[in-house]
This record gives sequence, C-alpha cells and structure tokens, in this order.
Amino acid sequence: MAARGSCVSRQRQVLFLFLLGGLCLAGSELGRYSVTEETERGSFVANLAKDLGLGVEALAAKRTRVVCDDNKQHLFLDSHTGDLLTNEKLDREKLCGPTEPCMLYFQILMDNPFQIYRAELRILDINDHSPIFQDKKMILKILENTAVGTTFRLERAQDSDGGRNGIQNYTISPNTFFHITVHNSDEGMIYPELVLDKALDWEGQPEFSLTLTALDGGSPPRSGTATIHILVLDINDNAPQFPQELYEIQAPENSPIGLVVIKVTGEDVDSGVNAEISYTFFDASEDIRATFQINPFSGEITLKALLDYEFIKSYKLNVQAVDGGGLSARCTVLVRVLDVNDNAPELIMSSLVNEVVENSPETVLAVFRINDRDSGENGKMVCHIQENLPFLLKPSVDNFYILMTEGALDRESRAEYNITITVSDLGTPRLTTQHTIRVQVSDINDNAPAFNQTSYTLFVRENNSPAMHIGTISATDSDAGSNAHITYSLLPTQDLQMTLTSLVSINADNGQLFAIKALDYEALQAFEFHVGATDRGSPELSSQALVRVVVLDDNDNAPFVLYPMQNASAPYTELLPRTAEPGYLVTKVVAVDRDSGQNAWLSFQLLKATEPGLFSVWAHNGEVRTTRLLSERDVPKHRLLLLVKDNGDPPRSASVTLQVLLVDGFSQPYLPLPEVAHNPTQGEEDVLTLYLVIALASVSSLFLLSVLLFVGVRLCRRARAASLGGCSVPEGHFPGHLVDVSGTGTLSQNYQYEVCLMGGSSGTSDFKFLKSIYPEVHAYSSQDNSDGNPTF
Repeated sequence: MAARGSCVSRQRQVLFLFLLGGLCLAGSELGRYSVTEETERGSFVANLAKDLGLGVEALAAKRTRVVCDDNKQHLFLDSHTGDLLTNEKLDREKLCGPTEPCMLYFQILMDNPFQIYRAELRILDINDHSPIFQDKKMILKILENTAVGTTFRLERAQDSDGGRNGIQNYTISPNTFFHITVHNSDEGMIYPELVLDKALDWEGQPEFSLTLTALDGGSPPRSGTATIHILVLDINDNAPQFPQELYEIQAPENSPIGLVVIKVTGEDVDSGVNAEISYTFFDASEDIRATFQINPFSGEITLKALLDYEFIKSYKLNVQAVDGGGLSARCTVLVRVLDVNDNAPELIMSSLVNEVVENSPETVLAVFRINDRDSGENGKMVCHIQENLPFLLKPSVDNFYILMTEGALDRESRAEYNITITVSDLGTPRLTTQHTIRVQVSDINDNAPAFNQTSYTLFVRENNSPAMHIGTISATDSDAGSNAHITYSLLPTQDLQMTLTSLVSINADNGQLFAIKALDYEALQAFEFHVGATDRGSPELSSQALVRVVVLDDNDNAPFVLYPMQNASAPYTELLPRTAEPGYLVTKVVAVDRDSGQNAWLSFQLLKATEPGLFSVWAHNGEVRTTRLLSERDVPKHRLLLLVKDNGDPPRSASVTLQVLLVDGFSQPYLPLPEVAHNPTQGEEDVLTLYLVIALASVSSLFLLSVLLFVGVRLCRRARAASLGGCSVPEGHFPGHLVDVSGTGTLSQNYQYEVCLMGGSSGTSDFKFLKSIYPEVHAYSSQDNSDGNPTF
C-alpha cells in the first residue's frame, strides 16, 4: 500500500498515518527499468543523468543516492558517469519467489532542494532452475472396475522460475492404459491428471510403473521426473467422504508450536480394512510441509513452525483421506493468518549530518524512512521528536521524513543536541522504536573577548623591584578552540610623556602586568593606558579595557630646609634685640618634603640650645620664639640645633643649625662674634676679643652713619622738602614701592632692604627698615604669626 501523510508545518511532533491523503513534498515517477537476473555486479541498468535531464556534476552536487524499499543496496550510482549499476548478482527467485513479474522498487533522493523520484526495476527471469517433484515416487491405487476415462490428479512439480521459464507441460512414459492431460488451477498454475484409457484387470496386470516428466518453457528446456507406481486393487465399493469440501479457519501469527489448528474427519461406510481411513497432505508445497503436520490416524492438523503474517498471510491445505481399499477423498483447509502487533516500526536512515555550523539558516540534518511490517492499525505509525528543541520533522513521500534545523543555532547557548526520533505504531500494545542523533554545533568567531571589568586600578608602591608583578587582567571568550584563545597586548597611548613599554609589560598569554623599572612617586604619581584582548578567530575580534596604575608614596625623601639656608662653612645667624618680649618671633624654619601624605607631615623639634630655657620651637610651623625676657646675664651668642622630622615609617629627618646674636637694637652695628667659649680657661681672651670687635663695629657704624647723613641731607635739599617728619627721595634712585614693616623682629643679614633716612628733633638719625627685596620663598606650612611679626 502506498503511504500518504498529512502536511503539518512547523511542528515538533508529526503524525504520519499510512492513509490516502496529501503530501508535503510530492514525489515524481521516473520510469521502469529492467535487468536480467544473475548478471554480474556492475551491470548497466540505466543512465540516470540522462533520464533526469541533469549533468554528472549536478548529480554529484545534489548528493544523488539510491535507496531500495527493502533497505538493501541492490543498486548503486556511478558518480563519474551517472550510470545506475547493479551492486550484486540479482536472484529473481530469492527476491520475489514465484511472484511474476518480479519488481524491485527504489527511490532516487536528491538534495538542494530535496527531491524524491520513484522508480521500478523489473528483474527478468532466466531458466536457471529445473522442475522438482516433492515426492520422487508416487503410489496410486486404482480399483480394477474403474471406468475408462476416469482421471486421477497427480502432484505437480515445483519450479522456482516463473513465466515462460516455469512448468509448461507434463508427459508420461509410453503405455496403453494411461495418458496425461494438463489443466490450469485457480492459482494460475498447471497440474497433471492421469487419464485411464483402457479397463484394468487386476488378474491380468496388478500394477504399473510409469515415469512422469515435468517440462518448463526455457530455452533449452529443463525437466524433472517422478515415478508413478500404480497398484490395481480389488473392488472397494465406497470411498471415504468428508462432511464438507472446504474448511476455513483463522490462526493468530503468535500461535505456539504444537497448537491443533483443526481436525478433519472422513467417513467410510465400508467395513473392515476398507473402512480404515488414513490422512495425508496432498500436493503440499514445501512451506506447507514445513509449517503444518497432520496426524494420519486422527486427522488433527497441528503447527510445526511459527506463523508469520508478514511472510505468508494464508495457507491452502489439501487433505486426502484414503481407506484400506485404496479409495480416497479430498477436502481443502484454508488457514488465514491473523496479524498481531509483533513488529516494531523500523527507521531506515538514508542520509545523516552530525555537525552543523552555528548561525547557519535552515539545514537538512537527516533523511530517513519509516516502515512497519504489520497491517491495519498495527501498521499505522506516528513519528515525532522531543519538544523544546530547535528542530523540525517534516514528512515527505513514501514514508520519508526530513529532519532539519528550525533556524540558526547558537553554539554558545548550546553546543550539542541529542535528538531522539520516536516512531510508534497504533497497535495493541503499542510498539515503539527510537533512534538518537547526536548533533554537534561547530563554532564560528562571533563573540569578541570580554573583560571581567571595564577598568582596572592597580596600586604599586614606589621603589619597586624591576619586573615585579603588579596585577593581572582577565578576559573571557564565549567561543571555542582558536576562536577563544586570547592574546593580550598594550595599546599605544599619547598621554604618557615617556614610552609605555618602558614602564610596564604584559604577558600575552595570561594578562599578567609587570613593572619594567622602579617607579618614582615624586616623578610619576599615576598613569593610564589601555590593554587589548584579541582572539585568534577569522576574522579576529578584540576588546579593550582601561588600566590605571597608581604609584603609592614611600618615605624615601628626607625633609629639605628652605630657610634658613645652610652651608658647610658657618651656621645661619639671626639677631635678637635684648628688649624682646616673651614669645618674640626670632625666626621661622621653613622646610619641605617631596613625599606626600603623612610622609610629608613635618614636625619641628629643638634638640640642643646654648640656653635651653630661652628658646622654644613650635612643632607644627617651625617658629622659633623666646620663652622669657632677656637679662644681662644671658650670653650674647646662642647656638640652636633644630630637627625637622616627617611622619613616615620609618621617619626621616633633617637638622638645621642657627646662631642667634643678642643686640641692643637694630641700629647697633652688627659684627660677627666668635662662638661662646665652652672652656672656662679661655674666658678672658674671649672678653678681650669681644671688646675689640665692638670697638671696630662702632667706628665702622659711625663712618657709615656719617656718609648716609651726608647723602640724605644733599638729597633732601635738592628736593626742597620742608617737612622734617618725612624724607625726600629723588625718583630714579630709590624704588617707589617701599612698604613699611610694622612690629619688631630679627632679620637675616643675607636679606637686602630698601631704606630711607629719617631726621629727628634730637639730632640723631636711625634707619627705618621698610621692605625686603629678597625674592619670595614658597615653603611648607608658611603662615603669619599672631603678634604681627613676619613669617616665612
């Protein structure tokens, strides 16, 4: 029966019943071909390229293939010539038995697009089998009073060939009592009958031995013989009789061996030996004799082998009953085999693709055919795949199905699918066949590497060792194989003043970053660059991330004293008037530290002083102030040793030495005095030296004062200034931006000042300090003190 199916589009489960109906994809009839049986392998059948109207290259491009209905490769297609050739010697009798004509049905499958062509191959018979009688010797008992013209049917011979090569005639050896006639049966076969030509005489000739010959129609003809042994019997008036000539019974194909199918009983009204009946099969084929057996005494017919509906659907048994006198009767037993659901559906794979490239459009993965050898409801089938899979199962012609992808697949979502094709029949109980296809989704480079974070911040302490590992960046790629192999690299940047490769390097395989050289926080506090991650796909895909390296400060710089300036020859000297009040600002130590944070937090400490209780240093701003009033007992020269210390770990420090000279006023000329003697034995020499210095300073001061007074008077006269409280200074000789400095305090002798001479009523003149023209010094923690004295 031809299979038809209903077209169900875009569904996971497909119901395909072997009913008449429409098909999704229609097949085409290609034609009928023929080939003689027993021809050698590779014999030419047809040129498919010519019959299909295609070239040989087109056949190969469409993956043309031949599939036979019995799932055996009887034929093959030569891809170089397009010829359809036999794949083996074809035995018509083995393939079709007595059926004539012997047809082999096959399909031609092509892809791109998918097409099916149906074709038939007739296997022509040759006369390669001789007729054979099942019984080489037949015994025939005939009553002597049998009328002339009586016919006796004889067992026919068996010939595996068909058509003209089958049995065409029967002959018998020459004699005067019998001849042979040939008749056609209702099964399309001929059988011989023995005709009595002359009355028998048991007393004259009690037996005959004749040769029966069966001839086929081959060229040359083949023949087979059997011997007929005829026994002439004395008169037996009554032959056995069966109640009916035809018995019809049904037997399920799963009936056990030994089951009594039927019991036939004949009756004979004679008595004695003539009433004793024996039962035998008459004119039974080899299949019947192999499947059934009959009890010769009881007439019970039992199963000798299992029945198979798919192989033989019915049997016709001829039963003969013979009494003791040689008379016989015949009846026919028709055994119909009932189908049971004992065959699971079959799935025959025609083509299969186990790998599909991701992102590909709809792709055909498999072409297969389903079959169930049962019939009726037992042979109806449904075919489906599991749900929630991106695949479609489409029915085609002749029970063919196409398994294809529903759309593009994504390997990163799922790299492998196990598709189970389930075929179930509708019998009771249902039988199911499953076939699992493993489909791999091959990768393409459709995913760029992705960093774990868009930016990285790495902290490195300065003075690190060269080639030190400072951090690792990481990226992942959802692809596989070489498409997921990531190479890391430094991307060029224009922001850094120095070359990036002189600062850091990166391991191309694992993304580890290394500092090339020791970093210096004071030179470079932080820098940024981009790192790229590139896969090895084709084409290559890449991404990048920002890396910021922050250099952490280390306490590697000692404080540096800006003021007072130090030199190796002599300490810095400050002047302190003896009239200074407690808290008087003597000077301010100004220092800086190139480090940052707490490493640059400076504190000041007075380590050593000539008079420890006279001076103090403020710890946070470095101001040196007096702690009490000065007295005449205080030595005129003091030496202070100050310590400037940062807050690092471990802390670093710097020291500064300061000399303070006590003077009566800023008008007193300053002469450097020798250091205060620490040895009591040198006291007298020190006092004498001090007097000489004071005297020399006084004379020099008077001389200088006279010169200044002279210059001042001349300048004032030229300007004709009438006021005695102000001073006249000609333009061009002194700057016009002079600023008065209020308050008192000591200033360094290394500073230069702009001065103006003032006249007083007492006739004495003093210098008024106005403004320092020393360049401004930017220092750490500079501020004004609370008493108005200038600080640095």
